[in-house]
Amino acid sequence: MTGVVVLCSGGIDSATLAYKVAVERKLDRLISFDYGQRHRREIEHAARIAAALDVRHDVIDITALGQFLTSSSLISGGEAVPDGHYAQDNMKSTVVPNRNAIMLSIAFGIAAGAKADAVGIAVHGGDHFIYPDCRPGFIDAFRAMQDRALEDLWNVELYSPFTATDKAGIVAEGARLGVPFDLTWSCYKGGEMHCGRCGTCVERREAFHLSGIPDPTQYEDADYWLKAIQEMKAGKEK
Repeated sequence: MTGVVVLCSGGIDSATLAYKVAVERKLDRLISFDYGQRHRREIEHAARIAAALDVRHDVIDITALGQFLTSSSLISGGEAVPDGHYAQDNMKSTVVPNRNAIMLSIAFGIAAGAKADAVGIAVHGGDHFIYPDCRPGFIDAFRAMQDRALEDLWNVELYSPFTATDKAGIVAEGARLGVPFDLTWSCYKGGEMHCGRCGTCVERREAFHLSGIPDPTQYEDADYWLKAIQEMKAGKEK
């Protein structure tokens, strides 16, 4: 058994998946992508996670492609990353069109070349509202497509154990597995410290709170998440 190739952004979800694979299956390597994202420092954190797991870490440079994905606020030079809760429409500006489809296609090619057993991706239930390529329908369709793309060549499983799990559930699972949360990075703004205001920071702060797990993260605005949740709930009640 060669193992599982895990897509790792350096965040809580992919770090937890990496540890889950290392404990429950066999971890082949971590793969990160540089697509010109303004929060490129996440790749440094993915490297730290790989080092903690003593596993190979490959960084795939697709910045030449990223320059064409400028419709997203996550691309350097694009519009500002919005503040607020993920369940608000303004978060749609953080969608990078086809990002998971692009990354998974490359990862499957790498996995087939390495004769790996699976490609792991940490999409989760909390992403469904904003990101179409994190929904179960996309995962099922991509799995079916790859079965055809590699037919008669090599069988590579698409492993996505968190599709129906929310962020708090992933934090709880990460704590069980001993994930060093202090090595992970979530903030989309990519500053020296987690901003505490963007969608990923709000989601991160809320997930630790709901799971009852201590949050080791330092935020520039540690209490903003409460306001963001109140605004999100108020919007839903209108």
